[in-house]
Amino acid sequence: MSHDRECSSLSVLPSPQDHIQGRLNATVVLVLYGDYQGSQSADIYRLIKAMQRQLSVSLGENCLCFIFRHFPQRQIHAQAQRAAEAAEAAAAQGRFWQMHDMLFDHQQELGNGYLVEYANHLGLDVCQFLQGLAKQLHVDRINQDIENGLQSGVTMAPALFINSIRYTDRWNIEQLMAAILTASY
Repeated sequence: MSHDRECSSLSVLPSPQDHIQGRLNATVVLVLYGDYQGSQSADIYRLIKAMQRQLSVSLGENCLCFIFRHFPQRQIHAQAQRAAEAAEAAAAQGRFWQMHDMLFDHQQELGNGYLVEYANHLGLDVCQFLQGLAKQLHVDRINQDIENGLQSGVTMAPALFINSIRYTDRWNIEQLMAAILTASY
């Protein structure tokens, strides 16, 4: 899984407009382009959550920043786009990360009825949530993430960047943790 040098770095740098856990000035900044319906994206999400817990204990809470960008693969995952829109509709009410977690935790159940159920469970204003979905208010944001990914050489999800450099090694906790620790020095 090698890439051209020009496609191995992030073309759109992290900014406050991104969905961020941690601080942008952290020692290590992870940017994940993901698809809520993709099983590999869910696996990487779980790996990153585990690493966040480990690293906050061993290196402190300010060592890692995690950013999620949408890259729904509509051609193979019929519900990925709608799930991304649901995450953005939740973000409009300050609950992006809660919906993000819910979508990955229940990625086999992403139909419209389930999305409304998740919004209700998270205490969102369901009327506002549904209006956002019906009016497709968040499609531009998702399309911008996709465009940014394409500019960085992303062709499928998941795609991970560590301090703006594309991660191309094995997707396991040992390799990923080693890459993060190396980037932190």
